[in-house]
Amino acid sequence: MNQEELLDNEKVERVLSPHPLSFMRLQSLCIFLIVWGVLIGWLVNFSEFKDLFSSNEWLPILVWGSVLIVVGIFASLITIRWRIFLLFLGMFLAGVGVMVWQDWTSEAAIFVPFFSIAMSVIGFLLVELYRRSHKYIISNLRIIFKGGIITKQERTLRYDKIADINAKQGILGQIFSFGTIIPISQSGFGLGSDKSFAGGGVGLGGKKGGGILGFFGGGKDVQTPRARSYYELHGAYPYKEIKKLVEKLVQGGVITQYQQEQVSFQKEQVDIQKQMRDLLKKQRDTKDEGSGEDIEEEEEL
Repeated sequence: MNQEELLDNEKVERVLSPHPLSFMRLQSLCIFLIVWGVLIGWLVNFSEFKDLFSSNEWLPILVWGSVLIVVGIFASLITIRWRIFLLFLGMFLAGVGVMVWQDWTSEAAIFVPFFSIAMSVIGFLLVELYRRSHKYIISNLRIIFKGGIITKQERTLRYDKIADINAKQGILGQIFSFGTIIPISQSGFGLGSDKSFAGGGVGLGGKKGGGILGFFGGGKDVQTPRARSYYELHGAYPYKEIKKLVEKLVQGGVITQYQQEQVSFQKEQVDIQKQMRDLLKKQRDTKDEGSGEDIEEEEEL
């Protein structure tokens, strides 16, 4: 962080980036591509089913693509991000397009495994680039969240605006001492919602085609701590040390009720002293005016 970006009397305490294993959800997709690439290569070239795959040059492509799409749908439903499905679908269409363009469909048994592994390597590089684009700056006055590969994003949060802190660690985080810390502001920034809905319908049909249809439903909305990785201390390392530092800075930036009472009391004392000073000054001025009139009367006599 440049010195020009700092406020008056601001001091940088820590500058953080997410832990290399903190984006394991994305990295696991790349690992899956490697495993599936090796597995499909073994199936079509070395397994006892290789004669079945060699009978139709499109069969390895269809099996490869079907598994990609199914896994993409499953991963998207779990993470509630359809971009994963679209990414796998786009990779499948790109692979088919290259094979058709170069007339490599007859070499699908060799192309598909190497293409999957190559895509996984590119995926690892993109995830690492995405991780490195995150930067968190903890100062004595605020937390600054920065990120973005193409479009740069930045969020600033003062400690006196933080109402609560949510912290969590996964299994890898507990092993390698990293975790995610979500500062929740007084306005509710840092909270997401999990929604569930239940419904049912009943239909009754008559002999003449008439019927009654009923539908009943209910919804539930639960607020949960959630934020984008650019707006939280994602993968903070070392976790316990950073968590303690943030809580200490928040505690120092929040005015307690006792402090508020002390400030109010001091303000009242200052107001009383000011009123007394004005009153004394007014009495002094009145006395001086009276003395001046007495002197003028004596001179006239």
